[in-house]
Amino acid sequence: MTTGTTEAGTPSPAGAVDAGEFPLTIRDFERIAAIVHAEAGILLQSNKVNLVYSRLAKRLRMLKLRSFKEYCALVADPEEHEERGAMIRALTTNVTRFFREPHHFEHLKANLLPSLRAQAMKGGRVRLWSAGCSSGQEPYSIALTLLSAFPDACSYDVKILATDIDESMIERGQAGIFDRSTVADVPPDMRQRWFTPLERQGGAMQVGEELRTLVTFKKLNLIGAWPMKTKFDAIFCRNVVIYFDSDTQTTLWSRIVPLLASDGALYIGHSERVAGPAEKLLVSDGITTYRPQGWRPN
Repeated sequence: MTTGTTEAGTPSPAGAVDAGEFPLTIRDFERIAAIVHAEAGILLQSNKVNLVYSRLAKRLRMLKLRSFKEYCALVADPEEHEERGAMIRALTTNVTRFFREPHHFEHLKANLLPSLRAQAMKGGRVRLWSAGCSSGQEPYSIALTLLSAFPDACSYDVKILATDIDESMIERGQAGIFDRSTVADVPPDMRQRWFTPLERQGGAMQVGEELRTLVTFKKLNLIGAWPMKTKFDAIFCRNVVIYFDSDTQTTLWSRIVPLLASDGALYIGHSERVAGPAEKLLVSDGITTYRPQGWRPN
């Protein structure tokens, strides 16, 4: 990490990485990175200095602080849960869209849903989990896939758990309102059947009652305590662990795999891989798709 320069081009104070509107030192960055890692498991490497400055400068302006040193003192206060949460939300990139990595939804529909439909119709429970659900496009895509093969799923014991660390994302997911460009990724027949147009909102649409019934949103920190005791027939944990260090990733996979039903499926992001002891408990069943060890195709 190198010493920066001021806007006038003169050298920054020793140890500073940005001496613009708000002084940011190497020590400040390291303190912020340590808090974010402890709170959310997110790894902020030295190449994220500019991101930290640009994202958190807005918080400093709002709080009327003069430096990142003052901000570090604030978020280090054990009583400042709300501001630590705001900091993590500011530093988290919520990139999502409907039917992102479509091969996973195709696999779910072709390989899991026939047996899950039969299981539900016999009175059994069907549970799916979207871990790191962001603003809801992923769990609603799961629900749409489910409804396309099982239109009366809401009449049975079928539920999708959608969790995220960011409360604002949970609120957006619960509202289920998406603008025109976002819902463009949903096939027209699905939009017509499962969404409701909102008048005077520029083409925005809201998820219908069936989707709301299937999906339950909850705040959950993946590196914290998990209240779930049941096993899941499918777990989507995609493009989440890439923000964690290798030890945290290994721990997370070791916690997830035992929650997978014996014939369930785990879907992960295209740039991710399962590592550690959990890797030996899974077998591949397609692109970034895994089934429990011992599972055999029908």
